[in-house]
Amino acid sequence: MRGLHADTGYLMYRLGLRSGQLFNTFLQESGLRLRHYALLRFLATSEGALQRELSTRLGYDPSAIVGLVDDLEKLGFAERRPSPDDRRSRIVVLTKDGRGFLRDTDEAGLRVTNELLGPLDATERETLHTLLQRIAEDGLT
Repeated sequence: MRGLHADTGYLMYRLGLRSGQLFNTFLQESGLRLRHYALLRFLATSEGALQRELSTRLGYDPSAIVGLVDDLEKLGFAERRPSPDDRRSRIVVLTKDGRGFLRDTDEAGLRVTNELLGPLDATERETLHTLLQRIAEDGLT
C-alpha cells in the first residue's frame, strides 16, 4: 500500500491548506481572508465582473460571493455598479482604495509565497508555477 505522501493530490491539498493558513495569518490585521484577497486580485485584472462570473472564475459558491463583496464594499475596496451591458445587472469593480491595499500587500504576499516555497530554488519555483498554471488552465476554467 502506498504512503499518504505518495499521493500527489493529497500533497497538493495539504500545500493548499498551508498556503491558505499563511495567507490568512498575513491578512489577519486587515480583517480579510484569502477569499477576499483572491477576489481583489481577480478584480485587479478586469474592468469589473458580474457576481456570477466571480463565482465561476474563483470557484466559490454564489452565496459566498455576496458576503465577500459586502465585506469589501464596507472597507471601500470594491463597489457594485450598474452593468454597462444590462442596467438590471450589477458589476463588481475594484476601487482606488482596493488597488492601494493590493499594492501595500504585494511584498507581504511574496514573503508568504517565499516561505511556502522555501525548499525550492528559483528554477524549481518557475517550473512548479508553470506546471500549476497548466493544470489550473485545463481544470479550473
